[in-house]
Amino acid sequence: MKTSVLLTEDDNALAFVIQDNLTEAGYRVTTCGNGQLALQEFQKNKFDICILDVNLPEMDGFTLAKKIRQENEVVPILFLTAKDREEDKIKGFAMGGDDYITKPFSMQELKLRMEVFLRRTKNFRGGAQDEFTIGKFRFNYKELKLYNQNEIINLTQKEASLLKFLIQNSNKILKREEVLLNVWGKDDYFLGRSMDVFITKLRKHFRANPEINIETIHGIGFRLNI
Repeated sequence: MKTSVLLTEDDNALAFVIQDNLTEAGYRVTTCGNGQLALQEFQKNKFDICILDVNLPEMDGFTLAKKIRQENEVVPILFLTAKDREEDKIKGFAMGGDDYITKPFSMQELKLRMEVFLRRTKNFRGGAQDEFTIGKFRFNYKELKLYNQNEIINLTQKEASLLKFLIQNSNKILKREEVLLNVWGKDDYFLGRSMDVFITKLRKHFRANPEINIETIHGIGFRLNI
């Protein structure tokens, strides 16, 4: 089956170029000119990846990404935007985006970025169930759940991927760039800021168990102490 792409872009000329190139590359592309229409399409159909412009009529790309994430924690979301301000990129990652491509860009760059996240999602969905015991917690990577006695904590895919990598390298100092490359796919300043947010979230989940500590090694990275 062809990989299904939800493309949301209100610039008709650019939307045509992207759709034409992706279709030629073997993708099945659904193109929407505004955020509200894109959300309706997402709710009706299954998509393997979403490419969202930030400046959209009726519903901006950040709001659209947030609503998509409320329904699906796994589907990759790539932002297309002319903005390159730091606060815009951080907001995009906070809304659940996986990557950020600044216009103008080459189609080769877009397709390569898409392939990175599509491979990761395929591995996530198709792999065997991964379960770990960490202190008093039980972590099921495939289910995106962290169990603590009678409490069940639902994780996002990014939280689960980050936690799995930390557990697999527990009691070991990990460089920031090493974590970024293995979990996010590249070492980027804005992704680094996003990673710090997810580290903080994981620390909050483990407050109930003092035996577990995600330590910040200043100037280097992190260490999951168990």
